[in-house]
Parts: sequence; C-alpha cells; structure tokens
Amino acid sequence: MRTTRHIASLCLCAMLGLCAAAPGTTAAATTANAGPLANPAIDADGYLRIAAEAARHRATRRLTEDAFIAMSREPGTVILDARSREKYDELHIRGAVHLAFPDITVESLARVLPDRNARILIYCNNNFANAPSPFPAKLPRAALNLSTYVALYTYGYRNVWELGPFLDARATRIEFASAGAAGSATR
Repeated sequence: MRTTRHIASLCLCAMLGLCAAAPGTTAAATTANAGPLANPAIDADGYLRIAAEAARHRATRRLTEDAFIAMSREPGTVILDARSREKYDELHIRGAVHLAFPDITVESLARVLPDRNARILIYCNNNFANAPSPFPAKLPRAALNLSTYVALYTYGYRNVWELGPFLDARATRIEFASAGAAGSATR
C-alpha cells in the first residue's frame, strides 16, 4: 500500500511539474518560464550561467591597494563608480566616471565605456570603512562589486579589475574627490 501511494504521489508530482522544482517552490514557480508567466526579456537561467562564468574570471582580477593605484595611473584606464549619483557626488575615487548600476544598459555602456577592451577598475561601498555616509556597507554577498562585475562581463567587458581589500577611507593612499568640493581631495 505504501509503495502504491508513493508511486501515485510521484505520478501526480510529475503531472504538476513539481518533481523538477527546487525545494520550497510551487507548481506555479516551476512553470514560470512557460505559459502565461513567460517573459522573453528576463533570463534567470542565463544570468546564473554567466554569473558563474564571471565569478571564475573575477577570481584572478582582484587588486591590492598598490596595484589598483598603479593601474589607475596608466593611460587608457577607466575607474568606474556604479554607486548612486548621491553617493558618488559625496565622495568617490579621484578620476572615476559615474554610471549607476541601475542605469547600466547597452546604450549607457556605449556612451560611458565605448571600448570593451579598455581596462576598467571597479570599487564599491564594501571596499571602504570609516566613511558610512558615502560608503554605506552592504551585506557581503550583496556587495556592488559583484553585481557590477557580472553586468560588465555579461555585456562583453573582459578587462575588468576589482579593488579587493577592505580599506580605511581615512588612511588609504587612494585619493578621493567630491562633487561638492569642486573635485578637491577630501579625507
């Protein structure tokens, strides 16, 4: 009797599409890629594949403070700040260009970073301590460096380098500027 119930449950599960579901999902969630919930403008599976590929690429592209400073001084290098305009204006790495993460599109990248082969240096809130207003901390797995790196990689940028360490904003040798101080260094 128990075997019969188990087989019946498996058959029902298969008919409803629940067998392929991740733990905790429903039949509606498992059919989200087909039927009335389908959306060709959103590709979660593709995102997860490219994010994993980008993570492997990123593993060898994290920089020390000294390497970041040295690379930032080389001709053709772009420092990209993907934080909000408000946080960028408050304090950013001197010479950084701004493109807020929510505004990353094919068109904005073509305008701000037209050369996909240019060296791009990125940093985020989670690179700096002791400056909570311009650099508010995010959860480590939600750090902006991660999503920015994946986005740039997705759009075909492969020469991306990331500031690795967690630095004291008051003691780092990296120079800052603010829009409010007409580009003057602030620390």
